[in-house]
Amino acid sequence: MEFRGRDAALTTGRHLVAITMGDPAGIGPELCLRALSEPIVLEECVPVVFGDASVLSRVARQCGLAEPENVLALAEWQANRGDQSSVVVDCGAIAAEGVRPGVIDAAHGRAAYIYIETAIQAALAGRVAAVVTAPIHKEALHQSGVPYPGHTEILAALTGAKRVCMMLASEEITVGFATTHIGLADVAHRLSVERVLDVIELTAAAMSRALGRKPKIGVCGLNPHAGEHGLFGQMEEQRFIEPAVAEGRARGLDVLGPLPPDAAFLPATRARVDAFVAMYHDQGHIPFKMLAFDTGVNVTLGLPIIRTSVDHGTAFDIAWSGKASPNSLYQAVHWALRLASGKSA
Repeated sequence: MEFRGRDAALTTGRHLVAITMGDPAGIGPELCLRALSEPIVLEECVPVVFGDASVLSRVARQCGLAEPENVLALAEWQANRGDQSSVVVDCGAIAAEGVRPGVIDAAHGRAAYIYIETAIQAALAGRVAAVVTAPIHKEALHQSGVPYPGHTEILAALTGAKRVCMMLASEEITVGFATTHIGLADVAHRLSVERVLDVIELTAAAMSRALGRKPKIGVCGLNPHAGEHGLFGQMEEQRFIEPAVAEGRARGLDVLGPLPPDAAFLPATRARVDAFVAMYHDQGHIPFKMLAFDTGVNVTLGLPIIRTSVDHGTAFDIAWSGKASPNSLYQAVHWALRLASGKSA
């Protein structure tokens, strides 16, 4: 599926990249403020922050950061088609005095959803080349009545994507996921040949775009020792994973597996595999965060737009304190541009 926002947003020397503010009670506002003044970001792209200007100003004063200089109401930005400068698009979702930093609140969740929704609309319209999202709080989102558990499901619903998956990317390790935010007991019931094959294909396509060559994909088994030919589990490897790997190879992909999960992420294997496919959340998240916690990026694959995100949460314990590290956000911008240009960085 081609990225709709790519051509329209590449008409200038630098890409326009939407950055959503995330949960206003978390570290998202601080990360956005830092991105607006960070030379590394500004050299690569034109950041367009979707959030609330009053919240950003309050956080800037509290953290000793520069307040946003260029602010436009959402309607003004939508009408100003020729604007190619860094800007805060004021969505008017929540007033600064209504935000309680570090607190789970339905109003915060609703505001975070509005930022995501408006940024997606901008990407679908070709106004920005990619969307980079700051962290949201799933409980606040749920309390607000939003019927989606997280970013991936929101993005799939609002873009009409038929098949999507999460990929965590870094220079050290990259992992695509067959399942994500579900209970461990439900994982086997969500697997199928079609689902595993979809994730193999989506991961391979993204890595081909990022690397500029054909990638090697390593696929994990579900059970200990990849099932030992049916000795462990309910033969999920034989029923779902092996046929998906075989079909991927038949379609011209370079696929390895099923790999025993306890050995899949050893240095020798990582040296010859460009990306892995994990069957469930912790199978891939644990090695990824051990190796790339500060530099990891969350990418949603299968969308008609490019979306990347930080690979960490709202960090309510340090919200609005000036202590949040922006490294993951900068990496998310970098990977968004890498995918938008279709070249190795």
